[in-house]
Amino acid sequence: MMVHDSPLRKRHESYAGRIRTPPHADVARPGAAQGSQTAPPQVEFIAYGRSDQPEKIACEILATFGQLQGEYAAIRKGAGVMDCPHRGTILITGSDRREFLNRMFTQELKDLAPGSAKLTFWLNRKGRIESDLVLVELGDRLLVSLDITQVLQTITTLSEYIIVEDVQLEDASEQFHHISVHGPRASAVIAQIAGRSEFDLDERQTTTVKIGDSDVVIFRSDQTGECGLHLITSISSAETVWDALLAAEQDGNESSRRVRPIGWYAFNTARIEAGTPLFNVDFAADTLPHETGVLHDRVSFTKGCYLGQEIVARIESLGQPKQQLVGLRMQSDLLPVAGAQVFAQEGQGALGPQIGLVTSSTISPMLSAACIAFAMLKTAYTTPDTIVTVAAEGEQASAKVCDRCFYERASSPAAPPSTAPGANPKDDQ
Repeated sequence: MMVHDSPLRKRHESYAGRIRTPPHADVARPGAAQGSQTAPPQVEFIAYGRSDQPEKIACEILATFGQLQGEYAAIRKGAGVMDCPHRGTILITGSDRREFLNRMFTQELKDLAPGSAKLTFWLNRKGRIESDLVLVELGDRLLVSLDITQVLQTITTLSEYIIVEDVQLEDASEQFHHISVHGPRASAVIAQIAGRSEFDLDERQTTTVKIGDSDVVIFRSDQTGECGLHLITSISSAETVWDALLAAEQDGNESSRRVRPIGWYAFNTARIEAGTPLFNVDFAADTLPHETGVLHDRVSFTKGCYLGQEIVARIESLGQPKQQLVGLRMQSDLLPVAGAQVFAQEGQGALGPQIGLVTSSTISPMLSAACIAFAMLKTAYTTPDTIVTVAAEGEQASAKVCDRCFYERASSPAAPPSTAPGANPKDDQ
């Protein structure tokens, strides 16, 4: 696989150079006593690829612009604009596309009308996940947003089932680029740059707006506990759309801007707090739908047959899979990294057998800097309030099993973060 480069990379590198950290009165910091400015923040990228093929890099994701606390605050109080080169696109056309895909995918698609979007799985015959998809129906064609690492394999495996149907599948990842906007001001930003008095899109809805001279497809999927708007634009228009997003709602004061570019680290913290697992991070190809924690967002149990349905139905009738994705709240300030082993606790806190692995972790600003994580655990140990032991920072630390959703905006008013998020770059690989 060739490395998929973002058309916005030069924009990111130049933006970081324009940021200046204001002087502080903290004499413990070099140069502060004289009121001199510190060096500008440095833009940072991380490699992204399949978790089972770490040696193969699919793309580089912008991790942070060096102002992590401000990026996170934009998600919770304004609008964080994120470049998403790790998302690929499949273009599906043909008069039989909806009927064909309904026989293939886990969601009911007969009601997939223009202006709607659905999340679904593409499974293999053994009922295991091949790819995690967002289907965006536009009327004359259908766009599929998915992990960039799964585009070619998804097209190849789906094509095997096209016999006489009028269905065409095309890798359009070099035609379209993905940008997401997360935060309570996301809709207002789109309204401003699209020249509308207001912009209101419900969850799983999609529409097309004009930004400058560009037609931009937008669908809503809330991943951070805030409004999440996902833009699909042509590669040639990506810079224009990006510039328009960052120019919205600005007052000229860089340190207090409500709309700002964000990287993976800030997004990662917010989506873990909101309980959103990600394909290729918390679950991957060969995982069973019942293990992912997003079963009912992706699978219909009232539709007709689809590939792998017998396995899914059998597990549903048995009541539980062998393992499940859960939340962990650490009982100390020790932060585990992705891949850290999780053990059962036996009598008097003795270390028991290994029962799973951590898949993601972060320090939660909304929980007063508590260390939280997702972990794939054996089902017998997934009861809420179960105490487990996790390998963290060279020690064995206790954690409590809990619901994955640590933050809900409706019950938790947004507040400025008390500390910068601190997830390890490797936590998500």
